[in-house]
Amino acid sequence: MLINHAAYSQLEKRMDSLIRQSTQPNQPGIALSIESNGKIIYNKGFGIVDAVSKKNIDAKTNFRLASVSKQFTAMCILLLEKDQKLSLEDPISKFFPELPSNLSQKILVRHLITHTSGIIDYEEVMDNSIDKQLLDLDVLNILKTQNKTYFNPGSQFRYSNSAYALLAIMVERTSGKSFPEFMKERIFKPLKMNNSLVYEFKTKIPNRSMGFARDENHKLYLNDQSSTSAVQGDGGVYCSINDYKKWTHGIWNNSLINMSAILSRVNIPIKEVTGSYYGPGWFYFDKGTPALFHSGSTCGFSTYAINIPSRKISIVYFSNIAGNSEPFKKILNILKDDGISSPAEVFSLHQLTR
Repeated sequence: MLINHAAYSQLEKRMDSLIRQSTQPNQPGIALSIESNGKIIYNKGFGIVDAVSKKNIDAKTNFRLASVSKQFTAMCILLLEKDQKLSLEDPISKFFPELPSNLSQKILVRHLITHTSGIIDYEEVMDNSIDKQLLDLDVLNILKTQNKTYFNPGSQFRYSNSAYALLAIMVERTSGKSFPEFMKERIFKPLKMNNSLVYEFKTKIPNRSMGFARDENHKLYLNDQSSTSAVQGDGGVYCSINDYKKWTHGIWNNSLINMSAILSRVNIPIKEVTGSYYGPGWFYFDKGTPALFHSGSTCGFSTYAINIPSRKISIVYFSNIAGNSEPFKKILNILKDDGISSPAEVFSLHQLTR
């Protein structure tokens, strides 16, 4: 991202124009934050949080992060490892005696956190006729009936929401606290992310945006929840771009853990995109300047985050519209940089999360 101080105002104008073209008055929209060399050069919201209040989206608006939540779930596991309460080399049979032992003894915590467990995708085998939202424990109950994996654990990469639901339960069984409590105590409070939380049905979400989707005629409709929206470990964090900056800075400053050291010992190459890897909760490119990336997509939200710690570059895009990737592609084209990698590479990784 070749941006100097003289170019900041011009960049702001280009971003304003792009996002205004991508949003409509009195419709859901986008929050975007950009930092370069540790300096905030863009931090704005466009559109509305819902169709009732029609409150404007701003930097304090909370979005459902979807799979961008996985980096927080992974951090919980890393903190428990730091506390010496578990090891990434532990077989998951240690935490889940109800799972078939022929599988759980072969699957390690490391495999869950790097999407190499081969464990069955719960969304492929769940009973869609049940009229209630699944919880993480429901995912476990589904998985305990499965006696096979897609492949031998550790041999391949296959993105797994099931794995991250199990990691949330592992946090609870290891710490003795609920997953939302542990997240609040060990991540949100230390980083002063005071308005971030893990979704629970009866918990009020401050500054909440509601999710929307487009029908076959491209008309927007409320689509905030699905049958899997209450599963916490794979996508349940709500956060604003203001709070997410605190998370970003926590990574830069090694406030919770040394992410660089973690990525060097916990990773798996992604064969579909040359030069890319998956570490705990992050895809990353390693071309001399590691660039972290993750995306999230649900029934009502689209989220993207790029983080280059060594250069203190961050690009964070939250939208309360499902499948709203085109504006982000255009943003990356404006900010194209060899440290970020090309938009095509980024979106190749994005496709792996589906």
